[in-house]
Amino acid sequence: MPALNFTSFPQLMTERLLLRRLSEADAHDILMLRSNEQVNQFLDRPACIDLEAAKNFIAKIEKGIANNESLYWVITLKGNDKLIGTICLWNFEADKMQAEIGFELHPDFQGKGVMQETIAKVIDYSFSELKLSVITGLTNPANLLSIKVLERNNFLRDENYTWVNKEDAEDLVVFYLLASGK
Repeated sequence: MPALNFTSFPQLMTERLLLRRLSEADAHDILMLRSNEQVNQFLDRPACIDLEAAKNFIAKIEKGIANNESLYWVITLKGNDKLIGTICLWNFEADKMQAEIGFELHPDFQGKGVMQETIAKVIDYSFSELKLSVITGLTNPANLLSIKVLERNNFLRDENYTWVNKEDAEDLVVFYLLASGK
């Protein structure tokens, strides 16, 4: 895996979508997404309670990008800059050439192929540009939509906790995708 350097943030495009860098201008949309009960249903995180919390979250994300620890994209429809979801790569492990993927999508856009299109683009970027060997994804076992998205993208269940320690996974289901399995 090449040394991570996200100073030139990678903007990605698909047929319908633009994946761009998060900015403070997204604070209201981050608040709406991260306070949505349906989005948070399977996530172990406190709901975003106000605009200040959203701005603090954005600052945390920016710090992670500046420190080359994570990539976090805003998902927008082409021609409309409004945040409809997010996708990230984080928990990079250089020795394993591995990162974890995470994603969330506003309920108004679920079931329309948006996340399928998004995750396929990020997988391609991860293997072709970052030269990752494996991408992991952890999800609540009751989050059937996330499981479906991962499985549609050829992720396999890590029943033996080969890629993520059982203790680190806690009660989550671990999935993995190998670059060679593309």
